Amino acid sequence: MGRVGLGVAAGCAAATCAIAAVLVARRASARARWRRAVSLLREFEEGCATPPARLRQVVDAMVVEMHAGLASDGGSKLKMLLTFVDALPTGNEEGIYHAIDLVGTIFRVLRVEVGAGSVVTSRKVELPIPEELTKGTIEELFNFVAIALKDFVEREDRKDEQKALGFTFSFPVRQTSVSSGSLIRWTKGFSIENAVGKDVAQCLNEALAGSGLNVRVTALVNDTVGTLALGHYHDEDTVAAVIIGAGTNACYIERTDAIIKCQGLLTNSGGMVVNMEWGNFWSSHLPRTPYDISLDDETQNRNDQGFEKMISGIYLGEIARLVLHRMALESDVFGYAADNLSIPFTLSTPLLAAIREDDSPDLSEVRRILQEHLKIPDTPLKTRRLVVKVCDIVTRRAARLAAAGIVGILKKLGRDGSGVASSGRMRGQPRRTVVAIEGGLYQGYPVFREYLDEALVEIMGEEVARTVALRVTEDGSGVGAALLAAVHSSNRQQGSI
Repeated sequence: MGRVGLGVAAGCAAATCAIAAVLVARRASARARWRRAVSLLREFEEGCATPPARLRQVVDAMVVEMHAGLASDGGSKLKMLLTFVDALPTGNEEGIYHAIDLVGTIFRVLRVEVGAGSVVTSRKVELPIPEELTKGTIEELFNFVAIALKDFVEREDRKDEQKALGFTFSFPVRQTSVSSGSLIRWTKGFSIENAVGKDVAQCLNEALAGSGLNVRVTALVNDTVGTLALGHYHDEDTVAAVIIGAGTNACYIERTDAIIKCQGLLTNSGGMVVNMEWGNFWSSHLPRTPYDISLDDETQNRNDQGFEKMISGIYLGEIARLVLHRMALESDVFGYAADNLSIPFTLSTPLLAAIREDDSPDLSEVRRILQEHLKIPDTPLKTRRLVVKVCDIVTRRAARLAAAGIVGILKKLGRDGSGVASSGRMRGQPRRTVVAIEGGLYQGYPVFREYLDEALVEIMGEEVARTVALRVTEDGSGVGAALLAAVHSSNRQQGSI
């Protein structure tokens, strides 16, 4: 081989070495980026950890805040609002009752037939509220509702006798009786300025009278109280209700002598339903991560609803998106698609649930969601597994914290199996306890439900957990309101609590 041949060979060898060096460097870089993604995942998992000991701390903190909220207004993050519902349906109610369910920009009108231990929604309609009415006046809004109710009632019954109406109004209200309460503030996109501070039941009654309709509000409730009423109708061991859906809340039956902020409050039953507004619960024992802080910063109600932001459906997908976006920025695990993860709320909780529940060998549903909804193409299987794990961590923390909240209520009532009730009274054997529960997150997401049930057992122990039943109700916000109208109408006071 001549000098030219040797030179060419040497050049080829050098080029080959250079290419090999570049490939090795790229592989090393890829491994480093992947290790960073895995490191971020482990950090997130550790930050979201909810071992039983920590959950019991959350339980105790919930009980403390419940006591503080019952002692004085403003004494706790938990509002512990009085509902003045001192009687609940027992299954002995009879008659035909109506309900209006105003929970957002859609409202429903229902006709409910009750009798012989059964309750049937014989008719209902669902109507959208025009956007201009969400920003107009309270008179315009309730005139619209009254006309819809009049049309509904007159189609089926032209009798002139006064009818009892249950009114589910799922906005913050300070109640003054079971059938009256003043609006504290609007949420859910409503901004009717002349309504704050007004008695919403009275405003609706005036609109009903103006339409010529002989119907009167006999029960003003929120959706959680309606769920408790429906649960109690089917099972008198029902002592609390929880909603875990897009939002979350809880209510329960409290002894009137434990409501210190209303000393001298008397009820026929000695008890009253308390609306906890538990979405605003907060404790240093809650496992808060930097992603939770980022989520809080991007919401309009910053520093509020801390518990809700960890467990409710409107936020879980967004927490997962924030984690995945940081992984995309710091590890390049999603290639050039990092920008597609930068848009808030592009990963909804239903998508998060679908990702977590994909059990196909190649995670084909995860691939589809990443491609179609997040515009992230060609992810390898190990990356899809990483995404599933993020969604699992978010789901598990939410479900287990919700379980701790439920046990907090049970402990306040002396039904969690521990030695002494929070009132200081000794307890006997655990009694059968039913918690009515509604909401798409619990009802429609089996993995969430399994994690919640599992945590109840871990916190209370198997023996006590067997005495606690979570009973799913259907349409408590509508049917439950009609049942409370039956119990609290002028010619009936036969409910129990």
